[in-house]
Amino acid sequence: MQRTPVSSSNLASVGYEPSTGVLEIQFRSRSIYQYFNVPTSAYQGLMAARSKGSYHARFILGKYRYKRLA
Repeated sequence: MQRTPVSSSNLASVGYEPSTGVLEIQFRSRSIYQYFNVPTSAYQGLMAARSKGSYHARFILGKYRYKRLA
């Protein structure tokens, strides 16, 4: 999945596939996670958030099934 670099102290890059609802986040620690059935509005909110790490913690973490890739 193609990811876009983001300005964040915690997140390095974010990718999203609207047809499947898969959100992929690479953290500064180099860990990569995929979150499933994420609506486009949540992805858009993440990308527009002033603090992407806070948005992730509040609106994505614990809300969607996920798996760690690396």
